[in-house]
Amino acid sequence: MPAIGALGLAAAVGLPWLVNAYLISLAATALVMAVLAMSTQLLAGLAGLAPLGQAAYLTVGAYTAASIATLTSLGPVHLLAAAAAGALIAAVTGCLAVRARGTTFLMVTFGLGELIHAVASQWAPGGSEGVHIPPVIALPGLTGMVRPGWVYLYVLAGTLLIGVVVAILVRTRFALLLRGIAAHEPRLQAAGHHTSRLLLAAYTLAGGIAGAAGALLIAVTRYVSPADAAMGISALALAAALIGSGSMTGACAAAILLVAARDWVGGLLGGHGPTLLGLAFLLLAYLPRHRLTGLTTRLPGRRT
Repeated sequence: MPAIGALGLAAAVGLPWLVNAYLISLAATALVMAVLAMSTQLLAGLAGLAPLGQAAYLTVGAYTAASIATLTSLGPVHLLAAAAAGALIAAVTGCLAVRARGTTFLMVTFGLGELIHAVASQWAPGGSEGVHIPPVIALPGLTGMVRPGWVYLYVLAGTLLIGVVVAILVRTRFALLLRGIAAHEPRLQAAGHHTSRLLLAAYTLAGGIAGAAGALLIAVTRYVSPADAAMGISALALAAALIGSGSMTGACAAAILLVAARDWVGGLLGGHGPTLLGLAFLLLAYLPRHRLTGLTTRLPGRRT
């Protein structure tokens, strides 16, 4: 498994020298969605709560990074500020969300996502037209990243860094408690654990990861608008998490495949990406759960 992971990493790093600019940009977008899928998987895979509004925190992070860009174009600063903003808004809205469970939680997060979408349309800079930002600078002393290959490598580095942090997180006692809540919440409450506080902490962390994804997104597009908070983006991240069946690696792989199906394969089929994505969601809904789990257990790093 380590050899397969090393080979995959080498292929990912070498991608800009193997494909054209369009596929490089598509790969960078897929990595952003993989980070958003990690955010969703933290709640769906560990705590057993399926969110349908994570794109809202991505948009909060993207607008925060766009605002910081008026002061500095340094990417790491954007990333930290966006993660902090996503976590802060998630902490506030999570106080309402974590009171719900099951389908009610899904609907509450959907409502919160649509509320943030509406707020962005009315009061965010640029309104519904969105805002543009200058090219992001990866490190002090460097120039702005204009070439798709450099942008992709920057996003890949950010994704790997977030992935390492998440991989450490899912091996902590905190993650074990979240799995305990998913398995039998009353038992943990009887043992003296404040499950609502634990879930709020998880929701806040998930919001921070989604916010960081927003900073990576504007590095790719150099643009943010309220459309980035659309429910379809949250649905794609949730579908990736469900396909991942509790695995961060599986969720990331599923997000990359779904973006490829929507944008690349859909383009080859005459622009029918949304149709193809809808068919994939239907397949997900009707595929027996044990077979779905069997698909993801074959992925390297399944236990992460």
